[in-house]
Amino acid sequence: MASTSTYVIPQSRKTEKAGLEALAFPLVRITTGLLLIPHGAQKLFGLFGGYGLQATGQFFGEKLGMHPGLLFAFLAGFVEFFGGLALVTGLLTRTAAMGVAILMGVALTVHQANGFFWTSGGVEYPLMWGLMAIAIALKGGGKYSLDQQLGLRF
Repeated sequence: MASTSTYVIPQSRKTEKAGLEALAFPLVRITTGLLLIPHGAQKLFGLFGGYGLQATGQFFGEKLGMHPGLLFAFLAGFVEFFGGLALVTGLLTRTAAMGVAILMGVALTVHQANGFFWTSGGVEYPLMWGLMAIAIALKGGGKYSLDQQLGLRF
């Protein structure tokens, strides 16, 4: 009869693994925010090769049919830039994440005619970021957030 042996993970490795796992969600939340911020800066301030608020507003109005274009460009840029900052810091996380999710829902309607893949201007990118935002909204800021530090439940 074969003997059975049980491998017991040493407590130090369990603690080490739990410490690393705790970083998974902040990595997702912070990365999502960091990748949104430049898009907002493009729309609002013309940074990173963007066109700024006036030209983006004109594009939203004339090309996308979103009137008033300036208002919609401002709202999109605001959510991306300041919502991204909120996700990075974990301040008002759920509110910011829901704003991003709504924005990505609108973006899906703009991109749906182009199919699925982002290389063709399709829905792949806004769908992914929208789902990430919904996941963050469901979870909240988490352990490493200003929400947690300040006792906020947003």
